[in-house]
Amino acid sequence: MMQVARKSMLKSSASAAMWRTVSTTTQEIRIYEVGPRDGLQNESKFVPTEMKVELIHKLSNAGLKHIESASFVSPKWVKQMSDATDVMKTIKRVPGVNYPVLIPNLKGYETAKACNIEEVAIFPSGSEGFSQKNLNCSVEEGLRRFKLVAEQAVKDGIRVRGYVSCVVGCPYDGPISPKAIAKITEDLLAMGCYEVSLGDTIGVGTAGSVRRLLREVLTVARPDTIALHFHDTYGQGLSNLLAGLEFGITTVDSSISGLGGCPYARGATGNLATEDLVYFLYGLGVNTNIDLVKLIEAGRYISNFLSKPTESRVNRAIGDRIKNYEEIVKMAACTI
Repeated sequence: MMQVARKSMLKSSASAAMWRTVSTTTQEIRIYEVGPRDGLQNESKFVPTEMKVELIHKLSNAGLKHIESASFVSPKWVKQMSDATDVMKTIKRVPGVNYPVLIPNLKGYETAKACNIEEVAIFPSGSEGFSQKNLNCSVEEGLRRFKLVAEQAVKDGIRVRGYVSCVVGCPYDGPISPKAIAKITEDLLAMGCYEVSLGDTIGVGTAGSVRRLLREVLTVARPDTIALHFHDTYGQGLSNLLAGLEFGITTVDSSISGLGGCPYARGATGNLATEDLVYFLYGLGVNTNIDLVKLIEAGRYISNFLSKPTESRVNRAIGDRIKNYEEIVKMAACTI
């Protein structure tokens, strides 16, 4: 009975939030940078440890406070992350900056724990097809495995974040039921996750499908426990974000230079570019405390090494012609 009442209250809260103007719900946005991990994991050209470390330093120097830095998965499956221990032991940690890592199982957790981590992320799939390809198990079995990690991390005083992949569409199963994603979200919160990031892994979502998803998810979770993670395959990342902000969600994942992709999601391109996100937020008058000029430089640093053009439209448009980020703030807000 209490659970029904709770869901009813959450549903009413979600409806109320949706009708607020975006300006009243976005005084501050928490940007969760995933470039050093999610952005690089699908790159065939190996990025040396020292370059990964320097990229992380550039991102923190630009003002980012949450930088997902490595993944403790098997090097057999993701060679790019084979130096995770070296990366985490080499970075110069800035006070007030969070350096979370991705964890697949208890073995990976124990290895990561030795690197003095403060936060881990677990990543069940929202679809059976993707779960089999990415985790080699069913959704239910994946949740059981991750529960072991979450329980141990909570016991050790380490924060746990949850990801759910393929929240609106799957390359193997097609469209995904919002109710299924809501159930997985509820399970992750119950096992100790302080936040669940909803990932449109193949970038097929639109503002309409994102709204339908959030109406369901916010019957079991508060907006402050949900994050949004959009891939920009169809150029819908920012419009999907705007739809999410209508519901009072204030945490957004993004990747420097729009890097990203997934070896098990053919055709999926990179994440929403951090540079584009910051410019967008400048225009909304949201205080990011991020220096976009330094961010652009970080994007060019990694893109130049990878010998590929940046996927950030803002990075391409601004380049190195503006030296003071406050000028960009004025330009984005169309103020004189």
